[in-house]
Amino acid sequence: MNKFLIPLFLTISSITQAQETFHKTTKLMGSRFDITVVAENQLEADVFIEMAISEISRIEKLISSWDPNSQTSAINKNAGIQEVRVDKELFDLIERALKISKLTDGAFDISYASMDKIWKFDGSMIEKPSEEAIKKSVENIGYKNILLNKEKSTVFLTKEGMKIGFGAIGKGYAADKTKTLLMEKDVKAGIINASGDMNTWGKQPDGKSWMVAITNPLNKEKAFSWLPIDNSAIITSGNYEKFVRFDNVRYSHIIDPRTGYPTTGIISATILSPSAEIADALATSVFVMGLDVGLDFINQLKGVECILVDENNKLHTSKNIILNNYSDSE
Repeated sequence: MNKFLIPLFLTISSITQAQETFHKTTKLMGSRFDITVVAENQLEADVFIEMAISEISRIEKLISSWDPNSQTSAINKNAGIQEVRVDKELFDLIERALKISKLTDGAFDISYASMDKIWKFDGSMIEKPSEEAIKKSVENIGYKNILLNKEKSTVFLTKEGMKIGFGAIGKGYAADKTKTLLMEKDVKAGIINASGDMNTWGKQPDGKSWMVAITNPLNKEKAFSWLPIDNSAIITSGNYEKFVRFDNVRYSHIIDPRTGYPTTGIISATILSPSAEIADALATSVFVMGLDVGLDFINQLKGVECILVDENNKLHTSKNIILNNYSDSE
């Protein structure tokens, strides 16, 4: 993905009864994955962890736009030419992505992959791109130009040069699918942490909830709060490192796919949801929407909460969030 996101600020607390908790870190989908399972012994845990790795690898082959042999690449290659038949799993993922696009009025859009990369966040930019260049950079983006045929299970990008990518939803989807698989295999508890896209189930071996730290994006040694996470997903995205300034305006690396302009105002967004896929998509959406609109939007969604940090390092939360041990003076 270019995901427009940097995995940030999610730290698993120390776990007691370590003999029943097993962990492996590996690289999948171009990112770090931390897989934690509660099991009877190392042999059993290894079997479960390998199941998880195989499932994530399977999903990567399906949705990767970098793999020339993937169905996603086939969709992109045939943009403006013809529809492409895909597996039901990929079709359903795209269909859900389009529903989120409609819900967010295009703040989330998997056709962002069509964007011309005219903004540079590596320190090389010395002037802001022209309005004409910015407008042109997004001319091939538009979720309404992704046509689905449910009966034939086909996807058609109507404009030549269009591309879709799952950078803003793919790792969350993988975390959800892997969690479901392991639960079906009777794994009682665990965590799938896909570079900050985290999904949990069950309890720690001592019966306590998994605990996640919400960390100050400007000082990762300081936590705003610890949150208990029970059978739910939590995603944190941020732009505290990748940004540029022009005319005293801070532009982040997260781009509004509707305008081509980088987002402003928010430096960290944490979303809590039953689904990592949904939380993943909404983290990007809130950045694009901005602080006030984003908070209002999340407050209207059942079962979804957010913690936002603005560019002045001030914390903002949705209406049902209760934080403990928080101090904005850190």
